[in-house]
Amino acid sequence: MSRIDGVIFDVDGTLIDSNDAHARAWVAALAEHGYDVPFERVRRLIGMGGDKLLPSVAGIDTDSERGKQIDKRRGAIFQQRFLPEVGAFPQVRPLLERLSADGMRLVVASSAKGDEIDTLLERTGAADLFESSTSSSDAPRSKPDPDIVEAALGQLGLPAGQVLMIGDTPYDVEAAAKAGIGIVALRSGGWGDADLAGALAVYDDPADLLAGYDDSPLHQTLG
Repeated sequence: MSRIDGVIFDVDGTLIDSNDAHARAWVAALAEHGYDVPFERVRRLIGMGGDKLLPSVAGIDTDSERGKQIDKRRGAIFQQRFLPEVGAFPQVRPLLERLSADGMRLVVASSAKGDEIDTLLERTGAADLFESSTSSSDAPRSKPDPDIVEAALGQLGLPAGQVLMIGDTPYDVEAAAKAGIGIVALRSGGWGDADLAGALAVYDDPADLLAGYDDSPLHQTLG
């Protein structure tokens, strides 16, 4: 039996309401380069990094010159056009403060690029409560591969049995499972319970998790 001493957080769709914005930025960047990809097709892949998304929707390697151009343009569009309207979900800071008060160490594992993480964390209103962050820049493969989660686990320096992840996509659930840690999932990213199968528990959003905190896996000793 062990208690939870560390929590690994996804950011987009988990702490901030940004999944639709990311999808729109990808659609716009792809369209500028001659690729007409429906929003719905891109939206289902948000939570993966560009290394997975671009080959899936357009058959483009992100390491190719065209892939780099599209990805760079996607980042600019997101920052300029969509980020100003992105905000945190309700009760994000109180939830993180509760975890910290219970002695848990908090880190980030996001498929976003390293140069975007600080900006995204600012939107949570609680960037000061995280001790470190990992991104697609810290791992060769994005979610659902476990590389980013494993990097975050390494930063915590804790056994996998003492760490939980909180995420919002099936890619978070798969990455956590491959890394050997449990996950609490949130519906706030746009996925339903069937998509999030494998999570220890599923909540609507950070506020719902905070409301049910005392009965959640975060507050229970795990076997």
